[in-house]
Amino acid sequence: MSKIHALAHVDPAAVIGRDVEVGPFCYVGAGVKLGEATRLLNHVSIVGDTTVGARNTFFPFCSIGAEPQDISFHGEPSRTEIGDENVFRELVTVSRGTAKERLLTSVGNRNLIMAGCHIAHDCELENEIIMANNVLLGGHVQVESCVTFGGASVVHHYTTVGRNAFVGGMTRIARDVPPFMTVEGIPPKVWMVNKVGCERRGISAQALAQLKEAHRLLFRTDMLWEDAFEELLASDPTPEIRYLVEFCRRMNDGAKGRSRERLRSGAASGQQEE
Repeated sequence: MSKIHALAHVDPAAVIGRDVEVGPFCYVGAGVKLGEATRLLNHVSIVGDTTVGARNTFFPFCSIGAEPQDISFHGEPSRTEIGDENVFRELVTVSRGTAKERLLTSVGNRNLIMAGCHIAHDCELENEIIMANNVLLGGHVQVESCVTFGGASVVHHYTTVGRNAFVGGMTRIARDVPPFMTVEGIPPKVWMVNKVGCERRGISAQALAQLKEAHRLLFRTDMLWEDAFEELLASDPTPEIRYLVEFCRRMNDGAKGRSRERLRSGAASGQQEE
Protein backbone atom coordinates (compact mmCIF):
# COMPACT_ATOMS: atom_id res chain seq x y z
CA MET A 1 0.00 0.00 0.00
CA SER A 2 1.32 3.44 -0.92
CA LYS A 3 2.13 6.05 1.72
CA ILE A 4 1.18 9.61 0.77
CA HIS A 5 2.02 12.23 3.38
CA ALA A 6 -0.77 14.60 4.31
CA LEU A 7 1.43 17.58 3.35
CA ALA A 8 2.13 16.23 -0.16
CA HIS A 9 0.13 17.11 -3.27
CA VAL A 10 -0.59 14.18 -5.59
CA ASP A 11 -2.88 15.02 -8.48
CA PRO A 12 -5.88 12.65 -8.69
CA ALA A 13 -4.94 11.90 -12.31
CA ALA A 14 -1.43 10.68 -11.39
CA VAL A 15 -0.87 6.92 -11.45
CA ILE A 16 0.73 5.64 -8.27
CA GLY A 17 2.08 2.08 -8.05
CA ARG A 18 2.16 -0.24 -5.05
CA ASP A 19 4.30 0.65 -2.03
CA VAL A 20 5.16 4.13 -3.32
CA GLU A 21 6.16 6.66 -0.67
CA VAL A 22 5.53 10.38 -1.18
CA GLY A 23 6.93 12.51 1.61
CA PRO A 24 5.93 15.95 2.89
CA PHE A 25 5.89 18.95 0.55
CA CYS A 26 6.24 16.82 -2.60
CA TYR A 27 4.31 17.71 -5.74
CA VAL A 28 3.22 15.00 -8.21
CA GLY A 29 1.48 16.30 -11.33
CA ALA A 30 -1.40 14.92 -13.36
CA GLY A 31 0.66 13.24 -16.08
CA VAL A 32 3.01 11.40 -13.74
CA LYS A 33 3.26 7.62 -13.33
CA LEU A 34 5.27 6.30 -10.39
CA GLY A 35 6.33 2.64 -10.37
CA GLU A 36 6.15 0.36 -7.36
CA ALA A 37 8.31 0.99 -4.29
CA THR A 38 9.56 4.35 -5.62
CA ARG A 39 10.25 6.88 -2.86
CA LEU A 40 10.00 10.69 -2.92
CA LEU A 41 11.55 11.72 0.38
CA ASN A 42 10.40 15.36 0.69
CA HIS A 43 10.23 18.58 -1.35
CA VAL A 44 10.38 16.63 -4.65
CA SER A 45 8.59 17.95 -7.77
CA ILE A 46 7.68 15.53 -10.57
CA VAL A 47 5.54 17.04 -13.32
CA GLY A 48 4.66 16.77 -17.00
CA ASP A 49 4.25 13.53 -18.93
CA THR A 50 6.75 11.64 -16.77
CA THR A 51 6.99 7.89 -16.26
CA VAL A 52 9.12 6.61 -13.40
CA GLY A 53 9.84 2.89 -13.01
CA ALA A 54 10.20 0.78 -9.90
CA ARG A 55 12.35 1.26 -6.78
CA ASN A 56 13.70 4.71 -7.59
CA THR A 57 14.64 7.13 -4.82
CA PHE A 58 14.40 10.93 -5.10
CA PHE A 59 16.09 13.01 -2.41
CA PRO A 60 14.92 16.52 -1.41
CA PHE A 61 14.52 19.31 -3.96
CA CYS A 62 14.72 17.18 -7.10
CA SER A 63 12.83 18.65 -10.06
CA ILE A 64 11.88 16.03 -12.65
CA GLY A 65 10.01 16.51 -15.93
CA ALA A 66 9.78 20.31 -15.91
CA GLU A 67 9.81 22.36 -19.11
CA PRO A 68 13.20 22.49 -20.86
CA GLN A 69 15.43 25.54 -20.56
CA ASP A 70 15.30 26.11 -24.31
CA ILE A 71 13.96 29.26 -25.95
CA SER A 72 12.65 27.26 -28.91
CA PHE A 73 10.29 25.25 -26.67
CA HIS A 74 6.65 26.27 -27.06
CA GLY A 75 4.76 23.74 -24.98
CA GLU A 76 5.06 20.71 -27.26
CA PRO A 77 3.77 17.47 -25.66
CA SER A 78 7.17 16.06 -24.71
CA ARG A 79 8.01 13.38 -22.15
CA THR A 80 10.45 12.14 -19.51
CA GLU A 81 11.05 8.43 -18.94
CA ILE A 82 13.02 6.99 -16.02
CA GLY A 83 13.73 3.28 -15.55
CA ASP A 84 14.23 1.24 -12.40
CA GLU A 85 16.43 1.45 -9.30
CA ASN A 86 17.92 4.87 -9.89
CA VAL A 87 19.00 7.22 -7.12
CA PHE A 88 18.60 10.97 -7.63
CA ARG A 89 20.30 12.91 -4.85
CA GLU A 90 19.48 16.43 -3.66
CA LEU A 91 18.81 19.23 -6.17
CA VAL A 92 18.96 17.08 -9.30
CA THR A 93 17.08 18.51 -12.28
CA VAL A 94 15.87 16.54 -15.31
CA SER A 95 14.16 18.50 -18.11
CA ARG A 96 11.69 16.88 -20.49
CA GLY A 97 12.33 16.62 -24.24
CA THR A 98 11.76 18.98 -27.14
CA ALA A 99 10.54 18.75 -30.73
CA LYS A 100 14.14 19.05 -31.97
CA GLU A 101 14.65 15.34 -31.47
CA ARG A 102 12.52 12.58 -29.88
CA LEU A 103 10.32 14.76 -27.65
CA LEU A 104 11.86 12.63 -24.90
CA THR A 105 14.46 12.75 -22.15
CA SER A 106 15.30 9.27 -20.88
CA VAL A 107 17.25 7.76 -18.00
CA GLY A 108 17.79 3.99 -17.84
CA ASN A 109 18.33 1.71 -14.86
CA ARG A 110 20.55 1.60 -11.74
CA ASN A 111 22.09 5.04 -12.22
CA LEU A 112 23.46 7.15 -9.37
CA ILE A 113 22.94 10.87 -9.99
CA MET A 114 24.56 12.80 -7.16
CA ALA A 115 23.61 16.18 -5.72
CA GLY A 116 23.31 19.21 -7.97
CA CYS A 117 23.46 17.40 -11.32
CA HIS A 118 21.51 18.61 -14.34
CA ILE A 119 20.22 16.41 -17.16
CA ALA A 120 18.99 18.68 -19.93
CA HIS A 121 16.26 18.17 -22.52
CA ASP A 122 16.54 15.29 -25.00
CA CYS A 123 19.38 13.59 -23.14
CA GLU A 124 19.55 9.81 -23.28
CA LEU A 125 21.24 8.03 -20.39
CA GLU A 126 21.65 4.26 -20.44
CA ASN A 127 22.41 2.11 -17.39
CA GLU A 128 24.73 1.98 -14.36
CA ILE A 129 26.09 5.51 -14.82
CA ILE A 130 27.63 7.42 -11.92
CA MET A 131 27.48 11.21 -12.01
CA ALA A 132 29.32 12.84 -9.11
CA ASN A 133 28.15 16.16 -7.70
CA ASN A 134 27.34 19.10 -9.98
CA VAL A 135 27.83 17.35 -13.31
CA LEU A 136 25.99 19.26 -16.06
CA LEU A 137 24.76 17.63 -19.27
CA GLY A 138 23.70 19.94 -22.08
CA GLY A 139 20.77 19.16 -24.35
CA HIS A 140 20.81 16.08 -26.62
CA VAL A 141 23.73 14.41 -24.81
CA GLN A 142 23.91 10.62 -25.01
CA VAL A 143 25.65 8.73 -22.19
CA GLU A 144 26.20 5.03 -22.76
CA SER A 145 26.23 2.44 -19.99
CA CYS A 146 28.76 2.22 -17.15
CA VAL A 147 30.21 5.73 -17.55
CA THR A 148 31.59 7.53 -14.49
CA PHE A 149 31.80 11.34 -14.24
CA GLY A 150 33.96 13.16 -11.73
CA GLY A 151 32.44 16.14 -9.95
CA ALA A 152 31.69 19.42 -11.73
CA SER A 153 32.40 18.06 -15.21
CA VAL A 154 30.38 19.69 -18.00
CA VAL A 155 29.26 18.12 -21.27
CA HIS A 156 28.50 20.15 -24.41
CA HIS A 157 25.16 19.50 -26.09
CA TYR A 158 24.98 16.83 -28.85
CA THR A 159 27.98 15.01 -27.35
CA THR A 160 28.18 11.22 -26.90
CA VAL A 161 30.07 9.64 -24.00
CA GLY A 162 31.00 6.07 -24.85
CA ARG A 163 30.41 3.13 -22.55
CA ASN A 164 32.83 2.33 -19.73
CA ALA A 165 34.49 5.75 -20.10
CA PHE A 166 35.71 7.85 -17.19
CA VAL A 167 35.45 11.65 -17.28
CA GLY A 168 37.67 13.40 -14.74
CA GLY A 169 36.34 16.05 -12.39
CA MET A 170 36.01 19.64 -13.66
CA THR A 171 36.55 18.55 -17.27
CA ARG A 172 34.80 20.42 -20.09
CA ILE A 173 33.72 17.87 -22.69
CA ALA A 174 33.06 19.35 -26.15
CA ARG A 175 33.90 16.26 -28.26
CA ASP A 176 32.66 12.70 -28.08
CA VAL A 177 34.40 10.63 -25.41
CA PRO A 178 35.63 7.28 -26.79
CA PRO A 179 34.43 4.17 -24.96
CA PHE A 180 36.72 2.47 -22.43
CA MET A 181 38.94 5.56 -22.13
CA THR A 182 39.80 8.06 -19.39
CA VAL A 183 39.41 11.71 -20.40
CA GLU A 184 40.26 14.70 -18.23
CA GLY A 185 41.90 18.09 -18.17
CA ILE A 186 41.39 21.54 -19.68
CA PRO A 187 41.50 21.13 -22.60
CA PRO A 188 40.48 17.48 -22.22
CA LYS A 189 42.86 14.72 -23.23
CA VAL A 190 42.41 10.97 -23.64
CA TRP A 191 45.00 9.89 -21.09
CA MET A 192 44.66 6.12 -20.82
CA VAL A 193 42.38 3.12 -20.87
CA ASN A 194 39.88 3.15 -18.00
CA LYS A 195 41.45 -0.04 -16.67
CA VAL A 196 39.82 -0.06 -13.23
CA GLY A 197 36.35 0.63 -14.62
CA CYS A 198 36.74 -1.99 -17.34
CA GLU A 199 37.96 -4.65 -14.91
CA ARG A 200 35.00 -3.95 -12.62
CA ARG A 201 32.70 -4.64 -15.57
CA GLY A 202 34.36 -7.96 -16.38
CA ILE A 203 36.24 -6.92 -19.51
CA SER A 204 38.89 -9.57 -20.25
CA ALA A 205 42.65 -9.20 -20.00
CA GLN A 206 42.89 -9.82 -23.76
CA ALA A 207 40.46 -6.98 -24.47
CA LEU A 208 42.33 -4.66 -22.10
CA ALA A 209 45.62 -5.40 -23.84
CA GLN A 210 44.06 -4.60 -27.21
CA LEU A 211 42.48 -1.43 -25.84
CA LYS A 212 45.86 -0.32 -24.52
CA GLU A 213 47.36 -0.77 -27.99
CA ALA A 214 44.38 1.06 -29.51
CA HIS A 215 45.00 3.97 -27.15
CA ARG A 216 48.63 4.10 -28.21
CA LEU A 217 47.85 4.09 -31.92
CA LEU A 218 44.90 6.50 -31.81
CA PHE A 219 46.00 8.99 -29.15
CA ARG A 220 49.78 8.70 -28.77
CA THR A 221 51.01 8.55 -32.38
CA ASP A 222 50.53 10.61 -35.54
CA MET A 223 49.05 7.64 -37.42
CA LEU A 224 45.97 8.43 -39.48
CA TRP A 225 42.94 6.99 -37.75
CA GLU A 226 41.83 4.93 -40.76
CA ASP A 227 45.27 3.32 -40.88
CA ALA A 228 45.07 2.66 -37.15
CA PHE A 229 41.59 1.17 -37.53
CA GLU A 230 42.86 -1.17 -40.24
CA GLU A 231 45.72 -2.35 -38.04
CA LEU A 232 43.48 -2.83 -35.01
CA LEU A 233 40.94 -4.88 -36.97
CA ALA A 234 43.54 -7.02 -38.75
CA SER A 235 44.31 -9.50 -35.96
CA ASP A 236 41.40 -11.16 -34.13
CA PRO A 237 39.90 -8.02 -32.55
CA THR A 238 37.73 -8.37 -29.44
CA PRO A 239 34.17 -6.99 -29.45
CA GLU A 240 35.47 -4.02 -27.44
CA ILE A 241 37.96 -3.08 -30.18
CA ARG A 242 35.29 -3.44 -32.87
CA TYR A 243 33.01 -1.13 -30.91
CA LEU A 244 35.77 1.40 -30.24
CA VAL A 245 36.57 1.56 -33.96
CA GLU A 246 32.89 1.91 -34.88
CA PHE A 247 32.45 4.69 -32.30
CA CYS A 248 35.54 6.60 -33.45
CA ARG A 249 34.45 6.42 -37.08
CA ARG A 250 31.08 7.95 -36.18
CA MET A 251 32.89 10.59 -34.14
CA ASN A 252 35.17 11.39 -37.09
CA ASP A 253 32.19 11.71 -39.42
CA GLY A 254 30.45 14.22 -37.15
CA ALA A 255 31.07 17.94 -37.02
CA LYS A 256 33.42 19.25 -34.32
CA GLY A 257 34.13 15.73 -33.10
CA ARG A 258 30.48 15.05 -32.19
CA SER A 259 28.67 12.34 -34.14
CA ARG A 260 25.25 13.62 -33.04
CA GLU A 261 25.80 17.09 -34.55
CA ARG A 262 23.98 15.87 -37.67
CA LEU A 263 20.78 15.94 -35.58
CA ARG A 264 21.05 19.73 -35.50
CA SER A 265 19.87 20.07 -39.10
CA GLY A 266 16.47 21.42 -38.08
CA ALA A 267 17.81 23.79 -35.44
CA ALA A 268 18.41 27.44 -36.15
CA SER A 269 22.02 28.56 -36.34
CA GLY A 270 23.23 30.01 -33.06
CA GLN A 271 20.14 28.78 -31.17
CA GLN A 272 20.58 29.07 -27.43
CA GLU A 273 19.80 26.08 -25.28
CA GLU A 274 21.11 24.22 -22.25
